[in-house]
Amino acid sequence: MTIKRHEPSKIYSKVVEANGFVFTAGVVADDVSKDARGQAQQILGEIDRLLKLAGTDKTKVVSATIWVTDIRHRDLMNEAWNAWTGGENLPGRACIEAKLADPRMLVEIAVVAAK
Repeated sequence: MTIKRHEPSKIYSKVVEANGFVFTAGVVADDVSKDARGQAQQILGEIDRLLKLAGTDKTKVVSATIWVTDIRHRDLMNEAWNAWTGGENLPGRACIEAKLADPRMLVEIAVVAAK
């Protein structure tokens, strides 16, 4: 099996291709001044970029894990999520309340997609 890593750093790769699947690392917003909707929009745009880099797209996402720092951010995050998916090709998904590395970060998202 061939494994291809894209945009590696010292501790992780932003996206990894293996066995016909594409795995993103957890993606957070660069602009943490935005609310949960704005951060999610930025994150989903970055996920689009990473999926394209690996030769796939959001229509092939099979699983998503979403972390929010406060479950009350879920509705705002879902507004961005619903706009991004258009209600089609919905993956299996988990949304979990958790502390993130920076308290200004409100949302983190990781996805798995088929090639």
